[in-house]
Amino acid sequence: MKYITILGDGMADEPIESLGGKTPLQAARTPMLDQLARQSEIGLAATIPAGMKPGSDTANLAVLGYDPAKNYTGRSPLEALSIGVDMKATDIALRCNLVTLSDEPNIPYAERRILDHSSDEISTEDASVLIEAVRREFETESYHFYVGTSYRHLLIWSNGEVFDMSQPHDHLTEVIGPYLTEDAALRRMMERSYEILDGHPLNRERAEKGLNKANSLWFWGAGTRPALENFTEKTGRRGAMISAVDLLKGIAIGAGMQVIKVPGATGGLHTNYRGKAMAAVQALTEGGNDFVYVHVEAPDEMGHQGSCERKIESIEYLDEQVIRPVYEELTARGIDFRMLVMPDHPTPIRVRTHTADPVPYLLYDSCEALGCHAAYDEAEGAASGLLLREGFRIADRLFSV
Repeated sequence: MKYITILGDGMADEPIESLGGKTPLQAARTPMLDQLARQSEIGLAATIPAGMKPGSDTANLAVLGYDPAKNYTGRSPLEALSIGVDMKATDIALRCNLVTLSDEPNIPYAERRILDHSSDEISTEDASVLIEAVRREFETESYHFYVGTSYRHLLIWSNGEVFDMSQPHDHLTEVIGPYLTEDAALRRMMERSYEILDGHPLNRERAEKGLNKANSLWFWGAGTRPALENFTEKTGRRGAMISAVDLLKGIAIGAGMQVIKVPGATGGLHTNYRGKAMAAVQALTEGGNDFVYVHVEAPDEMGHQGSCERKIESIEYLDEQVIRPVYEELTARGIDFRMLVMPDHPTPIRVRTHTADPVPYLLYDSCEALGCHAAYDEAEGAASGLLLREGFRIADRLFSV
Protein backbone atom coordinates (compact mmCIF):
# COMPACT_ATOMS: atom_id res chain seq x y z
CA MET A 1 0.00 0.00 0.00
CA LYS A 2 1.19 3.50 -0.89
CA TYR A 3 0.01 6.69 0.82
CA ILE A 4 -0.32 10.27 -0.36
CA THR A 5 -1.53 13.49 1.25
CA ILE A 6 -2.52 16.36 -1.04
CA LEU A 7 -2.70 19.54 0.99
CA GLY A 8 -4.49 22.59 -0.42
CA ASP A 9 -3.16 25.23 1.96
CA GLY A 10 -5.94 27.47 3.30
CA MET A 11 -8.47 25.90 0.92
CA ALA A 12 -11.38 25.89 3.40
CA ASP A 13 -13.53 29.02 3.63
CA GLU A 14 -16.92 30.41 4.59
CA PRO A 15 -20.11 30.87 2.54
CA ILE A 16 -19.78 33.98 0.37
CA GLU A 17 -22.79 36.05 -0.68
CA SER A 18 -21.41 36.77 -4.16
CA LEU A 19 -21.18 33.01 -4.73
CA GLY A 20 -24.81 32.48 -3.80
CA GLY A 21 -23.92 31.36 -0.30
CA LYS A 22 -21.34 28.84 -1.47
CA THR A 23 -17.72 28.57 -0.36
CA PRO A 24 -14.93 28.69 -2.98
CA LEU A 25 -14.54 24.93 -2.55
CA GLN A 26 -18.24 24.43 -3.30
CA ALA A 27 -18.20 26.90 -6.20
CA ALA A 28 -15.10 25.42 -7.84
CA ARG A 29 -15.47 22.87 -10.61
CA THR A 30 -13.84 19.75 -9.11
CA PRO A 31 -14.95 16.64 -11.05
CA MET A 32 -12.10 14.50 -9.69
CA LEU A 33 -12.92 15.30 -6.07
CA ASP A 34 -16.62 14.70 -6.83
CA GLN A 35 -15.74 11.25 -8.17
CA LEU A 36 -13.58 10.40 -5.16
CA ALA A 37 -16.22 11.65 -2.71
CA ARG A 38 -18.60 8.89 -3.82
CA GLN A 39 -16.19 6.29 -2.39
CA SER A 40 -14.45 8.18 0.40
CA GLU A 41 -14.66 8.94 4.07
CA ILE A 42 -15.32 12.64 4.59
CA GLY A 43 -15.21 14.41 7.93
CA LEU A 44 -13.72 17.33 9.83
CA ALA A 45 -10.37 17.60 11.58
CA ALA A 46 -9.43 20.23 14.17
CA THR A 47 -5.81 20.81 13.18
CA ILE A 48 -5.22 23.78 15.51
CA PRO A 49 -5.02 22.86 19.21
CA ALA A 50 -6.96 25.08 21.60
CA GLY A 51 -4.99 28.15 22.58
CA MET A 52 -2.57 28.00 19.62
CA LYS A 53 -2.53 30.46 16.74
CA PRO A 54 -3.91 29.13 13.46
CA GLY A 55 -0.94 28.87 11.14
CA SER A 56 0.46 26.67 8.40
CA ASP A 57 3.23 25.66 10.81
CA THR A 58 1.06 24.17 13.54
CA ALA A 59 -1.58 22.86 11.12
CA ASN A 60 0.80 21.05 8.76
CA LEU A 61 2.58 19.47 11.71
CA ALA A 62 -0.83 18.12 12.74
CA VAL A 63 -1.66 16.76 9.28
CA LEU A 64 1.67 14.93 9.30
CA GLY A 65 0.77 13.35 12.63
CA TYR A 66 2.76 15.52 15.03
CA ASP A 67 0.90 17.02 17.99
CA PRO A 68 1.63 20.77 17.69
CA ALA A 69 1.13 21.24 21.43
CA LYS A 70 4.16 19.00 22.01
CA ASN A 71 6.29 19.51 18.90
CA TYR A 72 5.99 23.18 17.94
CA THR A 73 8.91 25.49 18.80
CA GLY A 74 8.15 28.29 16.33
CA ARG A 75 7.68 28.73 12.59
CA SER A 76 10.96 30.33 11.62
CA PRO A 77 13.19 27.58 13.04
CA LEU A 78 11.51 25.14 10.65
CA GLU A 79 12.22 27.47 7.75
CA ALA A 80 15.83 27.74 8.94
CA LEU A 81 16.19 23.98 8.46
CA SER A 82 15.05 24.31 4.86
CA ILE A 83 17.42 27.18 4.12
CA GLY A 84 20.27 25.15 5.61
CA VAL A 85 20.96 27.20 8.74
CA ASP A 86 22.45 25.16 11.57
CA MET A 87 20.93 26.88 14.58
CA LYS A 88 22.71 26.90 17.91
CA ALA A 89 20.76 26.24 21.09
CA THR A 90 21.02 29.94 21.95
CA ASP A 91 19.81 31.15 18.53
CA ILE A 92 16.37 32.57 17.84
CA ALA A 93 14.98 32.42 14.32
CA LEU A 94 12.53 35.03 13.04
CA ARG A 95 10.59 35.20 9.80
CA CYS A 96 11.71 38.26 7.84
CA ASN A 97 9.00 39.16 5.32
CA LEU A 98 9.42 41.69 2.55
CA VAL A 99 6.10 43.55 2.75
CA THR A 100 4.46 46.49 1.00
CA LEU A 101 3.68 49.50 3.18
CA SER A 102 1.83 52.61 2.04
CA ASP A 103 4.25 55.29 0.84
CA GLU A 104 2.54 58.58 1.69
CA PRO A 105 5.17 61.33 2.00
CA ASN A 106 6.20 62.79 5.35
CA ILE A 107 4.34 60.54 7.75
CA PRO A 108 5.88 58.49 10.58
CA TYR A 109 6.63 54.83 9.91
CA ALA A 110 4.11 53.71 12.53
CA GLU A 111 1.31 55.53 10.70
CA ARG A 112 1.79 53.63 7.45
CA ARG A 113 -0.60 50.87 6.44
CA ILE A 114 0.35 47.35 5.39
CA LEU A 115 -0.98 46.79 1.87
CA ASP A 116 0.51 43.45 0.84
CA HIS A 117 2.25 40.81 2.95
CA SER A 118 3.89 39.26 -0.13
CA SER A 119 4.83 42.32 -2.23
CA ASP A 120 2.96 40.94 -5.23
CA GLU A 121 4.55 37.52 -4.64
CA ILE A 122 7.97 39.00 -5.34
CA SER A 123 10.39 36.69 -7.10
CA THR A 124 13.27 35.21 -5.12
CA GLU A 125 15.67 36.84 -7.57
CA ASP A 126 14.32 40.34 -6.85
CA ALA A 127 14.01 39.65 -3.15
CA SER A 128 17.64 38.58 -2.84
CA VAL A 129 18.75 41.99 -4.15
CA LEU A 130 16.71 43.76 -1.48
CA ILE A 131 17.75 41.43 1.34
CA GLU A 132 21.37 42.08 0.41
CA ALA A 133 20.74 45.82 0.69
CA VAL A 134 19.45 45.52 4.25
CA ARG A 135 22.05 42.91 5.14
CA ARG A 136 24.84 45.39 4.39
CA GLU A 137 23.22 47.88 6.77
CA PHE A 138 22.15 45.64 9.65
CA GLU A 139 24.20 42.45 9.84
CA THR A 140 26.33 42.11 12.99
CA GLU A 141 27.58 39.30 15.21
CA SER A 142 24.09 39.22 16.73
CA TYR A 143 21.94 39.46 13.58
CA HIS A 144 22.36 37.35 10.44
CA PHE A 145 20.08 37.49 7.38
CA TYR A 146 19.38 34.58 5.03
CA VAL A 147 17.54 34.60 1.70
CA GLY A 148 14.57 32.25 1.56
CA THR A 149 11.88 32.03 -1.14
CA SER A 150 9.82 34.86 -2.64
CA TYR A 151 8.87 37.26 0.18
CA ARG A 152 9.77 34.79 2.97
CA HIS A 153 13.24 35.26 4.48
CA LEU A 154 15.05 34.61 7.74
CA LEU A 155 16.78 36.49 10.54
CA ILE A 156 18.88 34.60 13.08
CA TRP A 157 19.25 36.48 16.35
CA SER A 158 22.11 35.20 18.48
CA ASN A 159 21.19 35.00 22.19
CA GLY A 160 17.82 36.53 21.39
CA GLU A 161 14.42 36.24 22.98
CA VAL A 162 11.15 34.63 21.97
CA PHE A 163 8.09 36.84 22.32
CA ASP A 164 4.78 37.29 20.57
CA MET A 165 4.93 39.22 17.28
CA SER A 166 2.10 40.07 14.89
CA GLN A 167 1.76 38.26 11.58
CA PRO A 168 1.60 40.75 8.71
CA HIS A 169 -1.15 38.92 6.84
CA ASP A 170 -3.42 39.36 9.89
CA HIS A 171 -3.48 43.14 9.51
CA LEU A 172 -3.75 43.95 5.81
CA THR A 173 -4.90 47.54 5.10
CA GLU A 174 -4.47 48.46 8.79
CA VAL A 175 -2.18 51.11 10.30
CA ILE A 176 0.88 49.21 11.54
CA GLY A 177 1.70 51.10 14.74
CA PRO A 178 -0.24 48.85 17.15
CA TYR A 179 1.34 45.73 15.64
CA LEU A 180 5.02 46.68 15.62
CA THR A 181 7.40 44.69 17.78
CA GLU A 182 8.23 46.10 21.20
CA ASP A 183 11.91 45.16 20.83
CA ALA A 184 13.71 48.44 20.17
CA ALA A 185 16.50 47.02 17.99
CA LEU A 186 14.16 45.02 15.75
CA ARG A 187 11.80 47.95 15.43
CA ARG A 188 14.65 50.28 14.42
CA MET A 189 15.65 47.80 11.72
CA MET A 190 12.10 47.72 10.38
CA GLU A 191 11.88 51.53 10.32
CA ARG A 192 15.31 51.93 8.71
CA SER A 193 14.52 49.21 6.17
CA TYR A 194 11.72 51.38 4.78
CA GLU A 195 14.20 54.24 4.25
CA ILE A 196 16.56 51.87 2.42
CA LEU A 197 14.01 49.97 0.35
CA ASP A 198 11.25 52.36 -0.62
CA GLY A 199 13.50 54.33 -2.99
CA HIS A 200 15.68 51.39 -4.02
CA PRO A 201 16.17 51.24 -7.82
CA LEU A 202 14.62 47.80 -8.00
CA ASN A 203 11.50 49.03 -6.21
CA ARG A 204 11.26 52.03 -8.51
CA GLU A 205 11.33 49.59 -11.43
CA ARG A 206 8.62 47.47 -9.80
CA ALA A 207 6.41 50.53 -9.29
CA GLU A 208 6.83 51.51 -12.95
CA LYS A 209 5.65 48.02 -13.92
CA GLY A 210 2.58 48.36 -11.71
CA LEU A 211 3.94 45.98 -9.05
CA ASN A 212 3.87 46.59 -5.32
CA LYS A 213 7.15 47.79 -3.85
CA ALA A 214 8.80 45.46 -1.33
CA ASN A 215 9.61 48.43 0.86
CA SER A 216 9.90 47.14 4.43
CA LEU A 217 11.03 44.22 6.53
CA TRP A 218 8.55 42.64 8.90
CA PHE A 219 9.74 40.34 11.67
CA TRP A 220 7.53 37.66 13.24
CA GLY A 221 7.32 33.94 14.04
CA ALA A 222 10.20 33.74 16.54
CA GLY A 223 11.25 30.36 17.83
CA THR A 224 14.01 28.06 19.04
CA ARG A 225 15.78 25.14 17.39
CA PRO A 226 13.21 22.42 16.55
CA ALA A 227 13.35 18.73 17.44
CA LEU A 228 10.93 16.39 15.65
CA GLU A 229 10.68 12.64 15.96
CA ASN A 230 11.95 10.88 12.85
CA PHE A 231 8.98 10.28 10.53
CA THR A 232 10.01 6.74 9.54
CA GLU A 233 10.57 5.72 13.14
CA LYS A 234 7.24 7.26 14.10
CA THR A 235 5.10 5.78 11.32
CA GLY A 236 7.08 2.87 9.90
CA ARG A 237 6.89 4.52 6.47
CA ARG A 238 9.53 6.27 4.41
CA GLY A 239 8.21 9.69 3.44
CA ALA A 240 8.89 12.52 0.99
CA MET A 241 7.81 16.16 0.84
CA ILE A 242 6.94 18.18 -2.26
CA SER A 243 6.47 21.88 -1.59
CA ALA A 244 7.75 25.25 -2.79
CA VAL A 245 7.58 26.68 0.72
CA ASP A 246 10.56 26.69 3.10
CA LEU A 247 8.31 26.00 6.09
CA LEU A 248 7.15 22.67 4.70
CA LYS A 249 10.59 21.70 3.49
CA GLY A 250 11.92 22.54 6.94
CA ILE A 251 9.36 20.32 8.64
CA ALA A 252 10.37 17.51 6.30
CA ILE A 253 14.08 17.96 7.01
CA GLY A 254 13.42 18.04 10.74
CA ALA A 255 11.42 14.81 10.44
CA GLY A 256 14.03 13.06 8.32
CA MET A 257 11.87 12.98 5.18
CA GLN A 258 13.15 13.34 1.64
CA VAL A 259 12.63 16.79 0.13
CA ILE A 260 11.84 16.69 -3.59
CA LYS A 261 12.38 19.86 -5.61
CA VAL A 262 10.12 20.47 -8.59
CA PRO A 263 11.21 22.96 -11.28
CA GLY A 264 8.75 25.81 -11.61
CA ALA A 265 7.20 25.27 -8.17
CA THR A 266 6.77 28.79 -6.82
CA GLY A 267 4.12 28.75 -4.10
CA GLY A 268 1.99 31.13 -6.20
CA LEU A 269 -1.16 30.71 -8.27
CA HIS A 270 0.73 29.71 -11.42
CA THR A 271 2.99 27.10 -9.89
CA ASN A 272 3.93 23.83 -11.61
CA TYR A 273 0.94 21.80 -10.41
CA ARG A 274 1.35 18.88 -12.78
CA GLY A 275 5.09 18.74 -12.12
CA LYS A 276 4.30 18.24 -8.43
CA ALA A 277 1.83 15.48 -9.27
CA MET A 278 4.25 13.56 -11.47
CA ALA A 279 7.07 14.00 -8.94
CA ALA A 280 4.76 12.46 -6.33
CA VAL A 281 3.99 9.48 -8.55
CA GLN A 282 7.68 8.98 -9.24
CA ALA A 283 8.50 9.20 -5.53
CA LEU A 284 6.04 6.42 -4.79
CA THR A 285 6.78 4.17 -7.76
CA GLU A 286 10.51 4.62 -8.32
CA GLY A 287 11.85 6.56 -5.35
CA GLY A 288 11.44 3.91 -2.68
CA ASN A 289 8.95 5.97 -0.67
CA ASP A 290 5.82 4.67 1.02
CA PHE A 291 4.32 8.12 1.55
CA VAL A 292 4.46 11.48 -0.16
CA TYR A 293 3.07 14.84 1.01
CA VAL A 294 2.18 17.28 -1.76
CA HIS A 295 1.71 20.81 -0.46
CA VAL A 296 0.11 23.50 -2.67
CA GLU A 297 0.29 27.04 -1.29
CA ALA A 298 -1.88 28.84 -3.87
CA PRO A 299 -5.33 28.71 -2.18
CA ASP A 300 -3.87 30.25 0.97
CA GLU A 301 -2.16 33.05 -0.96
CA MET A 302 -5.37 33.83 -2.83
CA GLY A 303 -7.25 33.91 0.47
CA HIS A 304 -4.76 36.41 1.87
CA GLN A 305 -5.19 38.51 -1.25
CA GLY A 306 -8.95 38.46 -0.78
CA SER A 307 -9.48 37.18 -4.32
CA CYS A 308 -12.46 34.85 -4.46
CA GLU A 309 -12.06 34.30 -8.20
CA ARG A 310 -8.40 33.31 -7.95
CA LYS A 311 -9.01 31.09 -4.93
CA ILE A 312 -11.59 29.15 -6.93
CA GLU A 313 -9.11 28.97 -9.81
CA SER A 314 -6.40 27.56 -7.52
CA ILE A 315 -8.76 24.85 -6.25
CA GLU A 316 -9.69 23.89 -9.81
CA TYR A 317 -5.99 23.65 -10.71
CA LEU A 318 -5.45 21.41 -7.69
CA ASP A 319 -8.27 19.10 -8.75
CA GLU A 320 -7.36 18.87 -12.44
CA GLN A 321 -3.56 19.09 -12.38
CA VAL A 322 -2.60 17.41 -9.10
CA ILE A 323 -5.33 15.12 -7.76
CA ARG A 324 -6.46 13.74 -11.14
CA PRO A 325 -3.02 12.82 -12.54
CA VAL A 326 -1.95 11.24 -9.24
CA TYR A 327 -5.15 9.18 -9.13
CA GLU A 328 -4.98 8.18 -12.79
CA GLU A 329 -1.27 7.31 -12.81
CA LEU A 330 -1.39 5.16 -9.67
CA THR A 331 -4.61 3.47 -10.81
CA ALA A 332 -3.22 2.73 -14.29
CA ARG A 333 -0.14 1.13 -12.75
CA GLY A 334 -2.26 -1.14 -10.55
CA ILE A 335 -0.86 0.30 -7.31
CA ASP A 336 -2.93 0.05 -4.15
CA PHE A 337 -3.00 3.44 -2.48
CA ARG A 338 -4.72 5.63 0.07
CA MET A 339 -5.13 9.36 -0.64
CA LEU A 340 -5.88 12.07 1.90
CA VAL A 341 -7.04 15.44 0.55
CA MET A 342 -7.52 18.39 2.90
CA PRO A 343 -6.50 21.93 3.79
CA ASP A 344 -4.36 22.67 6.83
CA HIS A 345 -6.60 25.51 8.06
CA PRO A 346 -9.20 27.86 6.56
CA THR A 347 -8.11 31.18 5.02
CA PRO A 348 -11.49 32.85 4.53
CA ILE A 349 -11.83 35.58 1.92
CA ARG A 350 -13.82 37.62 4.46
CA VAL A 351 -10.92 38.02 6.91
CA ARG A 352 -7.94 37.42 4.56
CA THR A 353 -6.11 35.46 7.25
CA HIS A 354 -6.15 32.08 8.97
CA THR A 355 -8.85 30.82 11.31
CA ALA A 356 -8.85 27.83 13.66
CA ASP A 357 -12.10 26.22 12.48
CA PRO A 358 -11.99 22.47 11.77
CA VAL A 359 -11.29 21.64 8.13
CA PRO A 360 -12.90 19.05 5.84
CA TYR A 361 -10.89 16.01 4.85
CA LEU A 362 -11.40 13.31 2.24
CA LEU A 363 -9.85 9.86 2.69
CA TYR A 364 -9.89 7.59 -0.37
CA ASP A 365 -8.82 3.94 -0.51
CA SER A 366 -8.28 2.32 -3.91
CA CYS A 367 -9.14 -1.11 -2.48
CA GLU A 368 -12.46 -0.41 -0.75
CA ALA A 369 -15.20 2.18 -0.51
CA LEU A 370 -14.93 4.06 2.77
CA GLY A 371 -18.14 6.06 2.36
CA CYS A 372 -20.49 7.67 -0.10
CA HIS A 373 -20.85 11.44 -0.35
CA ALA A 374 -22.27 13.81 -2.91
CA ALA A 375 -19.26 16.14 -2.82
CA TYR A 376 -16.20 17.14 -0.87
CA ASP A 377 -16.62 20.46 0.90
CA GLU A 378 -17.02 22.13 4.29
CA ALA A 379 -20.77 21.42 4.54
CA GLU A 380 -20.38 17.75 3.66
CA GLY A 381 -17.66 17.41 6.29
CA ALA A 382 -19.90 18.96 8.93
CA ALA A 383 -22.92 16.86 7.89
CA SER A 384 -20.90 13.65 8.25
CA GLY A 385 -20.89 13.98 12.04
CA LEU A 386 -17.27 12.81 12.05
CA LEU A 387 -14.97 15.24 13.85
CA LEU A 388 -11.37 14.49 14.82
CA ARG A 389 -10.94 16.83 17.79
CA GLU A 390 -7.25 15.93 17.90
CA GLY A 391 -6.48 16.74 14.30
CA PHE A 392 -3.05 15.12 14.41
CA ARG A 393 -4.87 11.76 14.58
CA ILE A 394 -5.69 12.15 10.88
CA ALA A 395 -2.35 10.52 10.04
CA ASP A 396 -3.41 7.44 12.04
CA ARG A 397 -6.52 7.15 9.86
CA LEU A 398 -4.44 7.46 6.70
CA PHE A 399 -1.96 4.79 7.81
CA SER A 400 -4.53 2.46 9.44
CA VAL A 401 -4.22 -0.07 6.60
